[in-house]
Amino acid sequence: MLSRLFLTGAIVALALSSAGAQPAYLDDRSNPVMLIRSLYNAINRKEYARAYAYFEEPPAPTLTEYAAGYADTEHVEVVTGTATSEGAAGSIFYSLPVALEARGTDGEHRMYSGCYTFRFIQPAAQTTPYRPLSIVRGEMQEGEPAEGNLEDLLPPSCGDGEPVSVDPLLQKAERIFEAAYGDICDEGLERQPEKHAIRGSADDGNEATLIRFRCVQGAYTEGHVYLLYDGSGTLTPLHFALPELEIRYENDDPEAAVEEIRVIGYRASFMLADSFFDPQELSITSHAKWRGVGDISSTGKWLYREHDFTLVRYDVDASRDGEINPETVIDYEIAP
Repeated sequence: MLSRLFLTGAIVALALSSAGAQPAYLDDRSNPVMLIRSLYNAINRKEYARAYAYFEEPPAPTLTEYAAGYADTEHVEVVTGTATSEGAAGSIFYSLPVALEARGTDGEHRMYSGCYTFRFIQPAAQTTPYRPLSIVRGEMQEGEPAEGNLEDLLPPSCGDGEPVSVDPLLQKAERIFEAAYGDICDEGLERQPEKHAIRGSADDGNEATLIRFRCVQGAYTEGHVYLLYDGSGTLTPLHFALPELEIRYENDDPEAAVEEIRVIGYRASFMLADSFFDPQELSITSHAKWRGVGDISSTGKWLYREHDFTLVRYDVDASRDGEINPETVIDYEIAP
């Protein structure tokens, strides 16, 4: 018997862009997180006048002295925590936990953590020149995280204000999700969005962020959809390459042994079954059961390359024998 199937599965992992690539321009003062990203985007692009202008008061006596402070800095990676806010006399002050990893021109890496303070003057209280959200100050100290992860170095909180509960990136992702998948995914299902920084993807200055949503829920499986933020302002739904398989069984009996599994083409899918993200491996893994007992299934992997995902491995267990015995049909993980 010949069976043709479109199967699911995936991995996301990091393939670094060429060293020294110019990061895409980012200038966004809409909230503290985007402003701090814009600050270090300017620093990574060596646009020190722009970085200098993000501060309410000059961060150094002159622009020349400010730029000189980064003369030995090749690149800065930044992660942020949860901002807090409090109002005072026509202004809103924000405090944001920040952790930095600075790579020097000599290749040395140093880590810093602390708090940045921002001020937003209510537009109705301003005249000219108008001042958008600005950085009041940054207070950073050098240190090393206990587990080696930059996120572990983040202060638990900064300031005494109320937490800013709205994550602007998640808020944007939810709008895109509803527009793209609102009529497709199960109505009333709790979406449970998960956000993961793809650490190390910032050699070109733009650290990617992966966001996962639950889309469908079945008896023994659930389906997920993903969005990818490229670090420069673009947030897009992901589609994953999947193989179309031709499966042949002995005596044309689907309950018999598998004779052959052939890849006869590819298609794209917006959904992965039973998938999860591994922050250490920087990978998404999907394991799709074809029936509840799990003896027929597929597992796949994709690698993250140049802000996209490439299928590199696919395993299929097409034998209904009650055993877990997958066969690898695609494998680009092992060097030739």
